[in-house]
Amino acid sequence: MDVPIPDDPTSGNRKHAALAILPFLLLGLADVVLLLFWGLNPLWGFVILPPILFISVLGWIAFKSGFVRHEGVTDVE
Repeated sequence: MDVPIPDDPTSGNRKHAALAILPFLLLGLADVVLLLFWGLNPLWGFVILPPILFISVLGWIAFKSGFVRHEGVTDVE
């Protein structure tokens, strides 16, 4: 049984989700690199890296699944 996948533009896709999350992920990784260049113990870089990655993955899932959209907003003219 072949079920067609609906072409719903509000559902989001992986590429759009990655592009939306990429600046925040890069900012977090730059923060880790900056801490390491400042001479902090490298353990601190590994301490703050998991929350950065976790929040980035949550944001990617939210954008990919269509959770982040203008639900209930109507255009009144």
